[in-house]
Formats: sequence, C-alpha cells, structure tokens
Amino acid sequence: MRLPEGSAGARILAFGGYQPARVVTNDELAATMDTSDEWIRSRVGIASRRIAAPGETVADMAVAAGGKALAASGLSPADIDLVIVATCTPEVQIPNTAATVARRLGIIAPGAYDLNAACAGFCYALASASDAVRTGTATHVLVIGAEKLSQWIDWTDRSTAIIFADGAGAAVVGPVTDPGAGPGIGPVVWGSDGDMADKICIKDRNSLIFQEGQAVFRWATTALHPVARKACEKAGVDPGELAAFIPHQANLRIIEALARKLGAPQAKMADDIVTAGNTSSASIPLALSRMIERGELASGAPALLIGFGAGICYAAQVIILP
Repeated sequence: MRLPEGSAGARILAFGGYQPARVVTNDELAATMDTSDEWIRSRVGIASRRIAAPGETVADMAVAAGGKALAASGLSPADIDLVIVATCTPEVQIPNTAATVARRLGIIAPGAYDLNAACAGFCYALASASDAVRTGTATHVLVIGAEKLSQWIDWTDRSTAIIFADGAGAAVVGPVTDPGAGPGIGPVVWGSDGDMADKICIKDRNSLIFQEGQAVFRWATTALHPVARKACEKAGVDPGELAAFIPHQANLRIIEALARKLGAPQAKMADDIVTAGNTSSASIPLALSRMIERGELASGAPALLIGFGAGICYAAQVIILP
C-alpha cells in the first residue's frame, strides 16, 4: 500500500464574501419588540445586520462567496478537487449543500461534504482542508462558511433576534509551492464542552434557536483566551507578532475581552459584528474578506482565527494572510 505525496504545508490563496442586500437596523427591531438601539449596542455591539431574502438559500450565498474566492485565487473550477461547506442551517439535510454549490460553480466531480461545528465551523473546515492538502488527498480546496440563521429565529425573542444574521464567506486553500516558505495554515487547537451543549441549541425539529446568553458570555470570556494562546504557541508565533486577530463575531463585548486577554494590542481586530451581526460559520471568512477588500491587512502577515459556539465547539489556528 502506498500513500499519496502531499505538500509540506497548506496556505490560503484568497478569500471571498457575500452579504444579502437587506439591512435590518436596531430601530426596525425596536418597532416590533421590547428593545432599543441603545440597549442592543450596549449588550452585543450590533448596529445593523443583513437578512437574506425569503427565496435566497444557504447554497445561493455559498455560491456567491465561493465564486468570489475562486476568482480572486486565479484558479479555475477545474483546479478544485474538494469542496467543504461549513453550515448549521442547511435548507435540507439531503442532498448536502457542498455538492450543490460545486455543481453551480462548474466544479466537476469534486469531493464534497458539509460540516457542522456551528460558529466554529469555518475553523474546523479550514483545518480539514489543510490536512487534506498536506496528505495529498486534495490539491486545492474550496472552503465556505454559509448560514441563513434568520429562518431559525423567533423574531419576537430579543435574546436571539437582535444577534443572528445571514451571509457567507469562503477561502481557497492550496499547497505551499515555495520550498523556502513555511506553512500558511498553522496547527489547529480544537475541542468541545458537551456539558454546555444546551446553552445554545435547537431543541427539536419544531423549535427555533435558544441561547442562554449570560452562560455563553461567561464561558467565552474565561475559557477561550488559553485556546488562542495555545494556537499561537503551536504555530511558533508570539501574540506580539500578530498582524490581525479574527475571532468569531459573536458579540462585541466577548471579542473585545478576548483581545485584551490575548495580549496583542498591535493586532488589527475584526469588528464585523457591528454591521454584519453574528453569521455563525460565515463570520470569520466574511470579516476577513471585507478587511482585505478595504486594504486593512498586509499580505504575508500572521493572523489568528478563533471560532466558538454551539456544541460547545471551539477551534483556533494561525494563518498567513494571502
């Protein structure tokens, strides 16, 4: 038996993002529930969020983001041999979203699967793509985080309706081709806390998203900064060397607390939550794509990603920005 020859490391070639056209402001929500712009901003830091049109699907958004990433990478659909879609809000369980997205993008007969680690999904999928490239299972991987959380929200429940939103973000992962370059995707540090699984959940097929916000806040602000530091340690990067810190956009107070405890004041912190809301597995690649489009991040610099959410699942890794 022989094993395929892989790469010395994997790297991200490009990002792409997509947001629905409809903007929902805090004032619009305040017209239908007991809340206000000031109350929402003070608790979660959100000013507005994007909500998909009724007929707009998770696959539609994934195709839009994936197509942008593919175009930015300079590759053709024929170059992609694996598609991974991280999502916890697929339209249906069968068929999987990834195969549909691949077909619509003109990617012929790739490996294709969906991955559900909720808000940590993109980091899980990125680690899986990196491993596939390093082992020779795949050469180029399209990784997409896409969510339509709006269809799983009780729009009268201010504990969830003010937070969650829709969108997609994508990355193209390929092999390290420069013999002198190190890997562009560092080792993943991941885990879960099943004892807290009921703190963010959909209880059954007839239920909508439930979240015990205070419990999640306490866990995130105490348990995650050691995970972030360990990801830096495993990648051989000191937090003081980071150019950017891209946490899952869960809540502005959470990510600001994480940034303080990480101890990387020089790192540009993503704050996409303010205008995009919490888009679960889409939030990290969507924030990165927007920051790159605005020219805020330098190519070749190290950035730390950390995703966390329902499960409770979490994952972190250092990447080199494309």
